[in-house]
Amino acid sequence: MASPDPEDDLPEPPSLRFLRILVTVLTAVMIAGIIGILGLIWHRYSNARAPLPEVITLPDGTTASAYTQGTDWYAVITADDRILIFDRATGKLRQEMRIEPGE
Repeated sequence: MASPDPEDDLPEPPSLRFLRILVTVLTAVMIAGIIGILGLIWHRYSNARAPLPEVITLPDGTTASAYTQGTDWYAVITADDRILIFDRATGKLRQEMRIEPGE
């Protein structure tokens, strides 16, 4: 049978107790900081909107049914099955394509 270690009964030095508390507090602050940073990233990107033009002027008689964008252009799909591609900087119509029905 092993004899009890006499060092087990000694009180913990104050500097060691302070160090243990300091490490525990630092761990808690780091965990809270990481959670906070992740929360800010989530909040920023969940509310992020793509930069849309302020006004999209469509030709008369057209109704938009969908919208998409690229780096320097945006496209509007109309209800009468056309794709209108506009220049992002000028807002002018670059290209118009008719969508033909599939067979």
